[in-house]
Amino acid sequence: MKFIHAADIHLDSPLRGLERYEGAPTEEIRGATRRAFENLIQLAIDEEVAFVLLAGDLYDGDWKDYNTGLFFTRQMSQLQDAGVRVYVVAGNHDAASQITKTLRPPANVHVFATRAPETVLLEKLGVAIHGQGFPTRAVTEDLTRRYPLAVPDLFNIGLLHTSLDGRPGHEAYAPCSLDGLRSRGYQYWALGHVHHREVVAMDPWVVFPGNTQGRHARELGSKGCSLVTVEAGRVESVEHRALDVVRWSVCSVDVADAKTLDEVYDRMGPALAEAVGEAEGRLVAARLRLEGACPAHTSLRAAREQVTNECRSLAGMIGSGDLWIEKVVFDTRRAESEDAAIARDDALGGLLRSIRDLELDTARLSKLAEEVEDLGAKLPVDLRLGSDAFDPSRPEYIRECLEDVKALLLERLLSRGRAK
Repeated sequence: MKFIHAADIHLDSPLRGLERYEGAPTEEIRGATRRAFENLIQLAIDEEVAFVLLAGDLYDGDWKDYNTGLFFTRQMSQLQDAGVRVYVVAGNHDAASQITKTLRPPANVHVFATRAPETVLLEKLGVAIHGQGFPTRAVTEDLTRRYPLAVPDLFNIGLLHTSLDGRPGHEAYAPCSLDGLRSRGYQYWALGHVHHREVVAMDPWVVFPGNTQGRHARELGSKGCSLVTVEAGRVESVEHRALDVVRWSVCSVDVADAKTLDEVYDRMGPALAEAVGEAEGRLVAARLRLEGACPAHTSLRAAREQVTNECRSLAGMIGSGDLWIEKVVFDTRRAESEDAAIARDDALGGLLRSIRDLELDTARLSKLAEEVEDLGAKLPVDLRLGSDAFDPSRPEYIRECLEDVKALLLERLLSRGRAK
C-alpha cells in the first residue's frame, strides 16, 4: 500500500508586491501553488496510491471568490475518477473561523471534525486514520491529548496540524510533544504547519513533509510531499517527491578583493548557473548575496540600484527566462586599503571618520520615523505588504538608508583622494 502525505498547500497565496519588480515573473509565481497542487494530483494517479493525506493549510485564508474552491473540487474529481480518497484536516489558515465561503467537498474527500478527534476506518486496507482540524485560527491547546489510542491490528495514522514542540518561524499552534505522539501507539504521524521538510522520528514515523511550493526567499530548496510505502503493517519507505514549479534559492557570491563592479559581476555567473542547474528546469527565484571585504565595497553600496539591475540583466542572459533575481543583498565590508585611508591623520581622514561614525540615536530615529509616517501611509498597499514590504518609517529601513548615504559620501571622497 502507498499513500501521499502533503501539507501547507496555501492555494492561491496572494504573494503581494511582485508588481514593483521590473521583469518579475508575476503570473508564474502567483500560479505556482496551483501548478504544484496539480503535480501532487498527477503523482497520486501515477503512483496508484490508496489515499492522500492533507495535513492543514490547504488554503491561505478566506477565498477572494469561489474560484479557489472550484479549482480544488476539479482536482479532487480527478482523484475520484482514479479511485483515490483524500483525508483533510483544517490548519490555522483554513480554520472553520477563517473560511466564510464554502462548497460541498466531493464524495471522495473526508474533512475531519474540528470539535473533537475523529477516526476513519479503512477496513479493506487495514488502516485507521485519526484527525482533528482547527476550529479557530489560533489553537493553543495540545489536541493530541484527546486523540484515541491506536486501533489494535490496524495501521494507525495521526493527521495533525501542529508546531510540535516549537519550530523557528512558526506560530506555536496546537503544541505537543514527541512523547505525547508516541503514547497514542500509532505507526505514522502525518504533520503539517512547518514549511521545512523534517523527519522528526522513525519509531514511530513522525514527519513534516514541508509545503508543496515555496512562496518567498525564506522557503528555500526542493518543496513537495512524502510518498509512503507500507508493507505488512510497517512503514517500508518515506520518500520526498518534489512538486514545486518555482525554486527559491539564496546564491552567495564571495567578492573578496574585487576592485571594480565589473569584477563583482564576473563572479556572479558561476553561482547563478549552479542554482539553475540544481532546479532541474524549474524557474529559479534567487536572492543574490554579495559577501566579503573588497575595495569595491563603497561603490557597491553607493550604486545599489544600478548593481541590482545589472544582476537581473545578467540573470536574463544566464537563465534564458528560467532565472529571476528577487533581491540583491549587500553584505560586503570595506577592504584594508579603505580603512587605511580613513585612518589618515589629515583633514580628509577626519572627514571620512566623521561620516563613518555617523549614527542615529533612538530619539533622532523616532523623530525621523514620525516625519515620514504620513508619507508611508500614502504608498500603494502592495508596496507595504509581503515578505519584502517597503515601509520608510521602519527604524531598520532608515538605518539602511543612512548606511547607503554614508557609502555614497565615502565612495566620492575616497575616489577624489585616490585621484590626488
